Amino acid sequence: MSHGTLQTELLDTLFSVLENDVLPKTRSGVAAGNKVFGAAILRKSDHALVIAETNNEMENPLWHGEVHCLKRFYEMPADRRPVTSDLIFLSTHEPCSMCLSAITWAGFDNFYYFFSYEDSRDAFAIPHDLKIMQEVFTLKDGEYNKSNAFWDSHSMMGMIAELPKDQQDAYIARAQAISDQYDQLSTQYQDTKSDNDIPLN
Repeated sequence: MSHGTLQTELLDTLFSVLENDVLPKTRSGVAAGNKVFGAAILRKSDHALVIAETNNEMENPLWHGEVHCLKRFYEMPADRRPVTSDLIFLSTHEPCSMCLSAITWAGFDNFYYFFSYEDSRDAFAIPHDLKIMQEVFTLKDGEYNKSNAFWDSHSMMGMIAELPKDQQDAYIARAQAISDQYDQLSTQYQDTKSDNDIPLN
């Protein structure tokens, strides 16, 4: 099987997981006052879903989508929990510094994300990822090392841009449909966030 075919198969799976597994959980999470960030873990071998989760900061401000997903993952019985080197980590949004560290400490050698830091700041009115990167780590524009000794990161939109032009349109339309749903959820969260006590809401 060619590299291009493998890439499109993985993209199809990542989109399906966002649409069918992460988004429904995020709708419920936002209705409960949480942010829009979610995550999922899949098997490398067959791309089967292991677990999907969403932000749960109303319970604990550390339960970002990625960390909450990892929490639930490690609550699985050990004999049913795959080793992380055999898994793919998917995040709806480019992981913040805490989540980058959590993914690293959990032993993943990869992660994929849909929205960028700039999207989180500009489209979702949540600038904290970039601000923490700048203020705490002096990283301008969130420029961490995207391929390093621990993992390789992958932007789903970047993957689409690398496809042949005749294959891009369907994915761009799918991405726009997902973005539209997240826009609605973001508006819902922003309209109600004054009611919560999340420290960086």
